[in-house]
Amino acid sequence: MTDGRASGGLALSARQYRWLDRTTKLAGVALIAAGLEAGGGTTTGLLFATLGVACGLATVFISQ
Repeated sequence: MTDGRASGGLALSARQYRWLDRTTKLAGVALIAAGLEAGGGTTTGLLFATLGVACGLATVFISQ
């Protein structure tokens, strides 16, 4: 019987997950802000915004 987690996945304690989640969300917001500062319609701005969204969603794939 399995516990529902994918084998080989990354598992963190609740405290570690909360800190990692907060850090990635703040980094994502900072990257999106940098993208807007660089110009939202420019290639650089879109690159920063895309990286910000990816960083902000990174913890979705980590098991608690």
